[in-house]
Amino acid sequence: MILDAWMQHPTRRFLENDMFASLRRWTGEQAELAPGEIPISASLAEMDAAGVDFGLLTAWYAPKEGALIANDEVAAWVRAHPDRFAGVAAVALEKPMEGVRELRRCVLELGMVGLRMLPWLWETPPTDRRFYPLYAACVELGVPFCTQVGHTGPLRPSEPGRPIPYIDQIALDFPELVIVGGHVGYPWTEEMIAVARKHENVYIDTSAYTSKRLPGELVAYMQSRGGRRKVLFGSNYPMIFPEHALADLDRLGLDDEARELYLHENTRRVFSLPAPGG
Repeated sequence: MILDAWMQHPTRRFLENDMFASLRRWTGEQAELAPGEIPISASLAEMDAAGVDFGLLTAWYAPKEGALIANDEVAAWVRAHPDRFAGVAAVALEKPMEGVRELRRCVLELGMVGLRMLPWLWETPPTDRRFYPLYAACVELGVPFCTQVGHTGPLRPSEPGRPIPYIDQIALDFPELVIVGGHVGYPWTEEMIAVARKHENVYIDTSAYTSKRLPGELVAYMQSRGGRRKVLFGSNYPMIFPEHALADLDRLGLDDEARELYLHENTRRVFSLPAPGG
């Protein structure tokens, strides 16, 4: 079993946004996608090619652009393929209570399993007071808060992605909040590992990195007794296709238990996903 903790089914609004110009230049992955609106079957085909059984599809909401991938679009794809996808919500930050109401709708009515907010989109750190009602709502609803740590590939400031002081402070203020930091925290990966070690409910996902590009300190953490339960596989499709993210997996040197935890069990536990066939 392989579960992908961070992927997007791309809309044209998402793919063609100017903020992703640097990613298109770096990876070239999106050039492999056909022109025009992309059917959900294209994402399923990429998952099948990589042997990915299940993916967490995220919505995207940006302050200027609005919904690049709408919550209701994600929910429709999940309804069409409930055995392959679950949804992760995104909400606006400008009006926190509207965001809280939308998050509740997404979880209680649409069945979404988490909230993903990217502070760099708002050019503000995740300790900004407007985030705090959303953290409280995540705790009440029993869903993880997912975010991006490390530098930003998109053309926005990187400072909001520092694990220390931001993720550390949030975990101190909300010890019950499950936090998943995507993109491994580079160039502050050691900071991110330190925060994950310190806080029981802080996790790391490897989205946006291929196996051979994972920092050595993270690989060592994944091999350790504690760290093997703290790291989740993610691709960040379509920025990186899952087949490419999983290539060279054997070079990580994970034993059987660590490999199973990384590829599916940690994600299943963190997001309270049912077991296969459940």
